[in-house]
Amino acid sequence: MAEFGLRWLHFLAGITWIGLLYYFNFVQGPFMAEADPATKSAATQKLVPRALAWFRWSALVTFLTGAAIIGDRLGRASEGSAAWKSSWAVTILTGASLGTVMLINVWGVIWRNQKVVIASAKAAASGGQANAAAPAAARRAFLASRTNVVLSIPMLFYMGAASHFTLPATGSHSAYWVSLIVLVGLIEVNALTATTGPTTKPIEKISGVIVTGFVVWGITYALARAFLAP
Repeated sequence: MAEFGLRWLHFLAGITWIGLLYYFNFVQGPFMAEADPATKSAATQKLVPRALAWFRWSALVTFLTGAAIIGDRLGRASEGSAAWKSSWAVTILTGASLGTVMLINVWGVIWRNQKVVIASAKAAASGGQANAAAPAAARRAFLASRTNVVLSIPMLFYMGAASHFTLPATGSHSAYWVSLIVLVGLIEVNALTATTGPTTKPIEKISGVIVTGFVVWGITYALARAFLAP
């Protein structure tokens, strides 16, 4: 019963988190790009902080409940430490690893930089000086958010696959995890090397970020088949 309660909260928080992630990237972002300065300023001051509050706290609840479920399941497993190398564990931990990086992006990059943008908009609206660092902060938050969209596609696949389509788990676990860390690290470097000028990053377009997400899913699955299959 306790695990079911955690799972229910995990679903509710996760839907809120990922729903807002897609709202920011597929709805609010394009709207802000087309809005006039006054509308954009008002939205940044009043709408964005509310949405970001639900966004970051639902992300944290999703992570904590997910960690509790995984810890409880593996802690009760009769196989002992070997349970961490089971098909279920490898599959769910792959999704959880991607989700953990997404959580770090939410609190360490997106929220941190959006606070600069929001404060700058409020200062300018009250007759003060806009923060010159705000455009760069906005871009860093934008690219981190886009990166989370990319990671969400394989993350959601592995969360569902843990119950319905588990990965093989009889090969080299160390090679698999190292390759996954390298892949995600490269994706993060792409997000964190933000510039204020125009670039050709594929994830800047909605179509590009969706395609990139499925490409990353394909690569992660190929790595699993290459290193974990018998």
